Amino acid sequence: MLSPPAAGVRERPDAETAPAGSGSAGAAAGAAAEAAAGTSAGAAAGAAAGTVAIVGASGALGFGLAVRLGRTGTPVVIGSREAERAALTAERARAAAPGGRFEGLENAGAVHDAEAVILSVPFDSQAQVLDGLRGALRPGQLLIDATVPLAVPADGGQPRTLGVPQGSAAQRALEMVPEGVSVVSALHTVSAGSLSDPDHPLDQDVLLCGDSRSDKRRAARLIERIEGLRCVDCGGLDMAGVTESLTALLIAVKTEHKVHPGIRLTGLPDELWD
Repeated sequence: MLSPPAAGVRERPDAETAPAGSGSAGAAAGAAAEAAAGTSAGAAAGAAAGTVAIVGASGALGFGLAVRLGRTGTPVVIGSREAERAALTAERARAAAPGGRFEGLENAGAVHDAEAVILSVPFDSQAQVLDGLRGALRPGQLLIDATVPLAVPADGGQPRTLGVPQGSAAQRALEMVPEGVSVVSALHTVSAGSLSDPDHPLDQDVLLCGDSRSDKRRAARLIERIEGLRCVDCGGLDMAGVTESLTALLIAVKTEHKVHPGIRLTGLPDELWD
């Protein structure tokens, strides 16, 4: 989210193949590599076509994502700590995107059957929310973490990025999710103000960080269903602290110029996800 947080700490609003040997061993290795590739491709297709859960969709960023994804035909389940609040948010989303498929559930119920989960909550809620999802998240799911550790001075000055012992909010998320759940860091430079206005045209990049290229490809296929968003691979999850820190910079730009800024990288090839 590129809106300054209120006083306190808040957020700005988820196999390499070995060389084949010779003879029958080489054939077996090749078959295994083919099977692995097929499994990866199938998982990616499922993430794009299946249900996405958005935890924190009552905020501007999460709600904007829900509405825009809903308009593409993606089934969206909105998660909240309170089922009633989730249901009300889903009702708002249906009004903003008639024909969209929305459901509102308590957080654990929302994420249980989702192919991908977008976490869009304040930083000071992230650990508590993830702790509550331990029993609901399952191996093979993709968690796209949009959390940013921000603090704003008591005098209302510009927000600043907080240090996180793990290196970033996304790395902290990786420590907390069950084994087998993938984490990709994304959406930190996307303007919540622009995103939450479904008729506002978008033309910006989404910076993805993660330790698996295939996981980042899965995230890109989902996010790029929203017209005007292009996903760019920015390296491993250890780079997430850098991309998260850009939120504070863009909030300063927003304050100075009264706009909803985004980021667009130049010099990149036409095809980014071969």
